[in-house]
Amino acid sequence: QVQLVESGGGLVQAGGSLRLSCAGSGRYYAMGWFRQVPEKEREFVAAISWSGGTTYYADLVKGRSTISRDNAKNTMYLQMNSLKPEDTAIYYCAASFQRIAVKALSEYNYWGQGTQVTVSA
Repeated sequence: QVQLVESGGGLVQAGGSLRLSCAGSGRYYAMGWFRQVPEKEREFVAAISWSGGTTYYADLVKGRSTISRDNAKNTMYLQMNSLKPEDTAIYYCAASFQRIAVKALSEYNYWGQGTQVTVSA
């Protein structure tokens, strides 16, 4: 049984930073972050391979965000800088049985409950 718990969301002003964390338990490999706003589909944000050696970013966060993981702590992170109001969303972490980094939502087997990020103008 895999459980994922996100933390670190909150309210921040535009231009500010947040670091999201995802603490996991159970067996899984690659991980990723997605986000969703009401009435829109969940969208890919970033992904990281099991080893941490490969990462992918969506264009909308590339250059402003860094995904990382500490397997000894079973925790994944998303450092987000230069936040914009359009980054406001619920952010979800996800875990996959794939060892390589994957972008597709369908490749993920487990999901956290999400953490709200709100960026004020």
